[in-house]
Amino acid sequence: MADPKGFLTTPRQEWPRRPVEERVHDWAEVYVPGALLPIIEAQADRCMDCGVPFCHEACPLGNLIPEWNELVSRDDWRAASDRLHATNNFPEFTGRLCPAPCEAGCVLAINQPAVTIKNVEVAIADRAWQDGLAPPRPPDRLSGATVAVVGSGPAGLAAAQQLTRAGHTVAVFERDDRPGGLMRYGIPSFKMEKRHLDRRLAQLREEGVRFRTSTEVGRDIGAAELRARYDAVVLAVGATAWRELEVPGRELTGIVQAMEYLPLANRVCEGDIDASPLSAAGKHVVIVGGGDTGADCLGTAVREGAASVTQLDIYGQPGSERDELAEPWPTYPKIYRLSAAHEEAGELRTAPAADADARLFAASTLRFEG
Repeated sequence: MADPKGFLTTPRQEWPRRPVEERVHDWAEVYVPGALLPIIEAQADRCMDCGVPFCHEACPLGNLIPEWNELVSRDDWRAASDRLHATNNFPEFTGRLCPAPCEAGCVLAINQPAVTIKNVEVAIADRAWQDGLAPPRPPDRLSGATVAVVGSGPAGLAAAQQLTRAGHTVAVFERDDRPGGLMRYGIPSFKMEKRHLDRRLAQLREEGVRFRTSTEVGRDIGAAELRARYDAVVLAVGATAWRELEVPGRELTGIVQAMEYLPLANRVCEGDIDASPLSAAGKHVVIVGGGDTGADCLGTAVREGAASVTQLDIYGQPGSERDELAEPWPTYPKIYRLSAAHEEAGELRTAPAADADARLFAASTLRFEG
């Protein structure tokens, strides 16, 4: 650790968001451009280099968090990028989209605000691209084996990159017209601009990955044919295999799944269509579901100009502090969080009765009425 007293002397400082009134009128990312790097070295200094790094255990990828925190605090961005990419193919994606269970497991979070691990991660990734530290890494030699990857979402792309770098010849099959899967058509641009995805796709192509878009396995090419043509097949699908809400009235007009609604808004941003046929403009919108996807729909509806938006969360409103008995550290706690979309809906008073939160907690959907 570069500063053994960093966690005592430096307060937590997060990447600042742009003003609500500004960002709801565009689809750019919600954060202030260029405001992260000037503060991130001091934030990395807050890492205590714990004897047992619970953040590492809490991370689903097993990111080597204390190691690259220290390297950032010492201004060694090349080494930090190497350590981050050792466990994470796409840190610029996870640094923007992951709910950061690592921060819930941070030892500092026992009695202080956690280290801004997620912000450090995305800062390393962005600095790596800025300084040319993430070049394509094509294999030195080919193995002779061929692999088909079905699905070009984050799982499919990561599998394709690792297999290609190992020397295998990889083709990725995607039923949509562009690769990217959930990141292309599910994640709104205000959470992650598509330039980050396009940059990684260009890297994968230079490494040797081939993409077969507008090709649906089971329709355009059979599973048996795919298995016969390739030595191995990786299935990386499921983002649009949504959960159905089987209640009376589900068949009524105007009730759609999130992954029917969000892709159309993303296609507007891509320039494919002028306006979404499911646009929330001028409409009173109800979102069933209190998770991240619901928040994505909320932010999208606000930008489309909805008359009002209400989000139904089946769970009761959580408290602002961790319940030490039910969810002791280092587990990921259910606490009251205000995402960028919820902040926007609150400030713009799109919630019913000018409430500060568009969410209605402890609300279970029993039926729809026309």
